[in-house]
Formats: sequence, structure tokens, C-alpha cells
Amino acid sequence: MGDAATHDWSGWLGREQVSHDLLDPALAARWAGTFDLAAPDAGAMPQGIHLCLCTPDAPSAALGEDGHPERNDRADSFFPPVPLPRRMWAASKMQFHAPLVIGAQIERVSRIASIEEKSGRSGTLVFVDVDHRTSADGALAVTERQTLVYREAAASDAPLSPPPATVDQFDPADWDTHHTLVPDPRLLFRYSALTFNTHRIHYDAPYARDVERYRGLVVHGPLMASLLLQLAAREFGDNRLASFGFRAISPAIADEPLHLALRQGEAGIELAAIAADGRECLKARASLT
Repeated sequence: MGDAATHDWSGWLGREQVSHDLLDPALAARWAGTFDLAAPDAGAMPQGIHLCLCTPDAPSAALGEDGHPERNDRADSFFPPVPLPRRMWAASKMQFHAPLVIGAQIERVSRIASIEEKSGRSGTLVFVDVDHRTSADGALAVTERQTLVYREAAASDAPLSPPPATVDQFDPADWDTHHTLVPDPRLLFRYSALTFNTHRIHYDAPYARDVERYRGLVVHGPLMASLLLQLAAREFGDNRLASFGFRAISPAIADEPLHLALRQGEAGIELAAIAADGRECLKARASLT
């Protein structure tokens, strides 16, 4: 990537983007159907629906090879033109202020909060923090800081990631409650459609394997986060969380068992999405209202 001093992204700090949406009954039904939940026709939606609102609307001609919108140095470009080809949603911290109700007019104000370049074992990394304020009918509903990471491409002959699973090593005795599911390509495709996410690692198996060197289709981080939010709702009730934060640890692969787990301790509510081989794919913490 070169000398960090040659990259000045200070002009992107503080940039804002305003998006609008409508939480209509059709969207609510598609979201509920994706997760095999009862489709509400009115009232408050479960936590996690905000991740499917105010989705990206870049023209198809403006997409890069991986399906993400291309980054450039135009004055109207929201994201900085980081010259690294791989992008991942690394973490998120959410605060829930009020439920999102079907029929609400949604506004999301997004702001570039920080841009930081680091060196890691896999090479140069650039972290971009984005703050989102989601309002419904003019009242603040959700605040969130998302951390995106840009990294170098894997070598064309790099080993496929993660290594093949062997014996199921998940121990439910360590958790208060858990649920196991197998996220298949249909679930990934429907969640990509809900979020208008065209990142090819979620639906294009040859690309995921041959270009980005994943062992199979990759389960979205926000999809796993949504499943954990639903696990918390089954334990505590809908819209009971005051905060929820997650960090992506390792890829989860479609068509393989994924264990969703929750426990309470001195540090609060701990949640995790765990692969069959015991790898933590997503770690999360939450607090109640």
C-alpha cells in the first residue's frame, strides 16, 4: 500500500450522508419471513430491523468487482478512497432508544468519525468508523458506530479460510441458553436482498473461493448479529435491550452448523455465534433497559 504518509484522508472526516426510508408492512413481512418469524402487520418491530433500512443505493455501474460500491476521491464520495481491495464489517456498537414501528418514516444520518491505518499480520489495514443516527418519525430510535476494515487481497494460492471443520466442539453446558441452525444459501441470499448488499462473498461461491479464498459462502456479520438479537428477544422479550455490540472474529460458512449462545455474568449479557469446530465467529455483549 505504500507509505502511510502519502495517504491523507482528513478531508473525509466528518463527512455526512442522509438517507430516508419507510418501514412499511411489506418490508416488515419480508424481514420476518427471512427469519421464520410471525409477520406483524402493525406495531413495533424486533431489534435488528434497522440494519435493513436506508440501504445503499449505488448504481450497478458504480460497483466494484467484489460488489461493493467503488471508492473514489470525488467531492460527493462518502467513503474515503482507501486503495485496498477487501472490505469487511468488523464491529458495531448499538444503543436502542425507542422501538421502530411499522409505518414510520425513517431518516438515517451517517458520519465518518475516524480513519486509522495500521499494520497487522495480514499486512496493511485501514479502519473506518462510521456513526449512524436512525430516527423514526423525527424521534431518535437507534445510534450505532460501525467499524469497517479494509485489507489487502489474499494470495491466489493462499489456503482456504477457515480450515475444514472436524468434530463438533461446542459445549452448551458453558451457556445459559443456545440455539443451533444451519444458515443455507437461501438465507444468505434473502438477507443480502433485504440489505441490498451486493458483496459477492455472500452469494457467489466461485468468487468467494477462488478470489477471496474462503472455503464457501460467508455468513454476513449483521445476519449473525440479528440472529443473536432474536436469541436475546426469546430470553428477555422484544425490544428489551438497551445496548448491543458485536465483533467479528472468524468467518462462518454457509451450510455448516452455527451455534447461537447466551449467558449472563458479572460483566453483563454475553452472546456468541460459534462454528461447529468451536471457533467463535462473532462475539457480542448486551445490556437490558
